[in-house]
Parts: sequence; C-alpha cells; structure tokens
Amino acid sequence: MKEIDYYEVLEVSRDADKTTIKKAYKKMAKKYHPDRNPDNPEAEKMFKLCNEAYQVLSDDQKRAIYDRYGKSGLEGQMGGGSAAGFDFDDLGSIFEEMFGFSSSRRKRNRRDYDKYSLDLGIELTISFNEAVFGTQKDITYSYKTPCSKCNGSGAKDGKLSTCPRCGGNGQIYMRQGFMTFSQTCPECMGEGVSASVKCPSCNGDGYTGIEDTITINIPKGIDNHNRLRVAGKGNISKNGSRGDLYITFIVEEDKHFVRDGNNIYIEVPVFFTQAVLGETIKIPSLTGELELKLDVGTRDKQQFVFRGEGIEDIRGRGKGDLIAQVKLTYPKNLTNEQKELLYKLQESFGVEESKAHESFLESALSKVKKWFNSNE
Repeated sequence: MKEIDYYEVLEVSRDADKTTIKKAYKKMAKKYHPDRNPDNPEAEKMFKLCNEAYQVLSDDQKRAIYDRYGKSGLEGQMGGGSAAGFDFDDLGSIFEEMFGFSSSRRKRNRRDYDKYSLDLGIELTISFNEAVFGTQKDITYSYKTPCSKCNGSGAKDGKLSTCPRCGGNGQIYMRQGFMTFSQTCPECMGEGVSASVKCPSCNGDGYTGIEDTITINIPKGIDNHNRLRVAGKGNISKNGSRGDLYITFIVEEDKHFVRDGNNIYIEVPVFFTQAVLGETIKIPSLTGELELKLDVGTRDKQQFVFRGEGIEDIRGRGKGDLIAQVKLTYPKNLTNEQKELLYKLQESFGVEESKAHESFLESALSKVKKWFNSNE
C-alpha cells in the first residue's frame, strides 16, 4: 500500500514555506470540516489527514525527520496519529478565523470588560425638508456610565465570587468529534465571576444612565437610514474611555415630493385640454417654481426631467434631478353646452382621427368571426 504523502494531502510542493503550508491547511480543513460535510466518512478521513499533515509540516523538527525517513521516522512522536501532539494555540487561531470559535486552550479573560458596548446607537426622526436642506438640532439621549457604588461590577460593595457555572474560567466547553471547543459562559458573560449580592444602586447592572443634550449639525442630503457618527458621545467604560454616538435618521415622507436617492419625483395634475394643446404650466420645485412646457398631446404618466433640480449629494457629488410626472385629469360632470362643444370638436377632426377605434374594432371582430367559421 502506498504511503500517504503529507505534501500531497495539503497540495503543496516539498519546498513550500510555513506561510504557504498554513494557508493550504486552512483551505483543506475548511473544505473537509465535518460541519460542512455531515455524515460523510470520506470527508472526515481527509479532515483528520489534513490535521495530521499540518502537525508534521508546520513543525521544523518533525518536518526534517519526515523528509528524511518518511512517516515511519515519526513513530512515537505523533501520539498514534491522533490529535495529541497538536499545537492548539496555532490551530485554535486558525479555527477561530475560519469558523468563529476558539479552541479549548484559548481562554479569554473578560473580568475587566464592560457590561455594555461603548458605542451607542439611537434613532432620530426628521422632516423631509430638514433632510433636504440640512439643519441644526438639539437632541436629548441617555448614555451609560459605570456605577460608582460597585465600580461597574454589579455586586454590592464590589464583592464578586467565582461563577458556579464555568468555575471562574469564563468559558464552558463542548466536544465535537475528537476536538474540544469553548464558548463564552452565558452566566457570567465570560467574566468568570458573578455578584454574590446585587448592587442596590444599579440593581446588578453595573452601570447607571445619564441624560444629556447635545447639538448636532445635520448635513444637506441626509437620507432615510443614513448614520451620523458623533465622536466621544457614547457610553463610558470602567477605565474612563468613551465610545461614539451613532445617530440613524428616519426621514418623514412629504405630501408632494417623493425621493429616490438624490432624485425627486412630483406628480403634476394636468387638465386634458392643457395636455392636448401643449400648454406651459408652473410647477413647484425644491427651491421655488419651474415652468413645464407640455408637449402637444402629452400622455398620462409622461415624465419631464429637470436636471440639477433635485437633492444635493451628501458627499458633494452634485445634485440630483427633479422628475415631473403628468397625471391627466378630466371633468367629472359636463353641461349640455360643454357636451355640444366636445361633439363639434370631435367632428372637426374627421372620421379618420375621431373614429379610428371603429376601424380597429371592425378588423378585430372580422378576424374572430373567421376563427369560428374555420372550426365549424
């Protein structure tokens, strides 16, 4: 039986450096990992071989022996081909990078961590015109600061005890196949300690809320769900550093204008006679009035574009357009006199124009009759 070649397993040349070998191992381990190949014994076998190959080729001493004597030269150093000889610190960093978890020997100490994120996010509702033209606003919000009574620990007088669930490690462990992995303890959130008695001042939260009012400048062109960062106005940590405040804007809709990026749409009611005659009418814009010259026989929903009459780009890349869309309107009621005038107008166009629909309908009806006759 042909002996397995570790270089072939990782698909690298025999003169590959450590960086290349590590990169190849990450690629192969990700490809054959059991989580990605459930109930696939061949993939599980390849995954173990990749680990075995990396264990040897990433170690200068073992690699030198392997290159000279082959796998047999490593007997007694490999732990029977198991994972016992792995450098878990190295492998742990690889698996954390690939899959988002850490190996069992990689412990995190979070006792000095804050119980909350330092960056703070709030929503602010503004009107349509405030978003278009920009404005200055005073906003009141609440941020977190460590409780002065318990120094942010959440425990009465700052007295903490070892977490009973993780035994002070801040991690709980689980096995998956032949590997052991850890995750942050949900009881103490990775701190390894918990409050014996909750701090009465903050009820065990470890922080208190402080209300503050600041003035912000909202730039022109801000759009719905855009965010604005206000440096140094977030939550305060135990060491006194402070995060940032992120404001997400909610822009109210306007009664007349509809925004699409930096473009603005407006629906313009046009009486049918104005559309037929191609009149010039005045329409509102963001900065005043504009003249709209209708085409003779303007159609319903026809659009007219006014370049540069839209919203100023927030990054200073010019302005969008104003798009006026026609909505044809017709009289709801007609007097006898108006009906008479319309009849006369219709007749003045002649049969070809005013009765064009009749010839169309006659042609279609004749075709349908032929269909029925041919099937009899």
